[in-house]
Amino acid sequence: MSAPARLGVGVIGAHAWAESAHLPGYAAHDRVDLVAICDTVPERAQRLAERFGVRRVYTDYRDLLADPEVQMVDVCTPTETHLPLSLAAIAAGKHVLSEKPLAHDAADAFMAARKAREAGVRTKLGFTFRYSPAIRQIHRWIRDGTLGEIYHVHGLEQNSQFLDPHYPLRQVPSGADFAQLIPSSVVGYGSHLLDLVRWCAGEYRSVIGSMSNFVPRRVVRGYGENLQDIRVEDGTVALAEFESGAQGILQTSYVAVGNYPGVELRVYGSKGAAVARLVEENGVAETLRFATADQVEFRDVALPESAYPPGTTLHTPWPELYYRNLVRHFVDEILDGTPEECTFYDGAKSQEVVNAIVQSATGRRWVDLPLYPEEHAESAAAL
Repeated sequence: MSAPARLGVGVIGAHAWAESAHLPGYAAHDRVDLVAICDTVPERAQRLAERFGVRRVYTDYRDLLADPEVQMVDVCTPTETHLPLSLAAIAAGKHVLSEKPLAHDAADAFMAARKAREAGVRTKLGFTFRYSPAIRQIHRWIRDGTLGEIYHVHGLEQNSQFLDPHYPLRQVPSGADFAQLIPSSVVGYGSHLLDLVRWCAGEYRSVIGSMSNFVPRRVVRGYGENLQDIRVEDGTVALAEFESGAQGILQTSYVAVGNYPGVELRVYGSKGAAVARLVEENGVAETLRFATADQVEFRDVALPESAYPPGTTLHTPWPELYYRNLVRHFVDEILDGTPEECTFYDGAKSQEVVNAIVQSATGRRWVDLPLYPEEHAESAAAL
């Protein structure tokens, strides 16, 4: 009997998120061969290679891309590098997973999605929260009609770690003008949220948003340890209308008191409603609640063991819990040829709405979608 197929994986980036989420996900999946890891700091890569059983260490991503045993590349690096490294992986004929956002401009993300299709490689965006068991259950209730026609979808991402101005802020583009309002939470956190809401409610038709700066002086990563005068957007609210006729409420924040990751998804339909709260509290990673039109009091839902990746429970730290699920889905999609989900195209559609909200807030007006109608044809397949 032949050994089961395994996917050769190469990881670019040996920082904290690779250590807490990506690499544990690969190491836990018996269909993964962790071939290589690459980082510009060799000691950092070597330490993670030894911890997770990675066979080779590189300091130049081009050497990793040239490795014939690497079939899929994981881009787990700073934001500005996501697009060029993903394009290089596609050009090398590798399947690729990239952390979000893929690009600041949706046009660039759509371009990367097209190049991947032309090259015949599969892609996935690191939208971690799509792989929450609670979120996936809500999506099943929408698909199978349990919730009926969807009327309202509320998406909240509320985190408080940046309330402290001395906590180094990330997600600030290089060369940003500190005198202008710099989109940040709507990019770093909003991209997750907008994807989840689109997955549940369908395509956006129009948005209107408001962006604010609440903490005007703070430490910025890459700009030393002193407080900087910077007008970074650390809170956004938006209203959304969907092609389905549903309505949406969206909020992203760096300064809303609450524990990380602070994601809450509320879906209200003609037959029922569901609330998933992805907040690590009281020793559990998430909670799920459900109500029906004839039993309106929300009640807790306990998911079966099969809803969780092997070796995990509700008590598993959320980065590992969700990324084990994400990795398992992507590896199995590649090896088994099953339908794609959460691709670069989905990343581009999320970024398109981010761009529309920024336009709306800047111009104080509603903005209609899609911004790139020529890219809209894939929508039905993507959802």
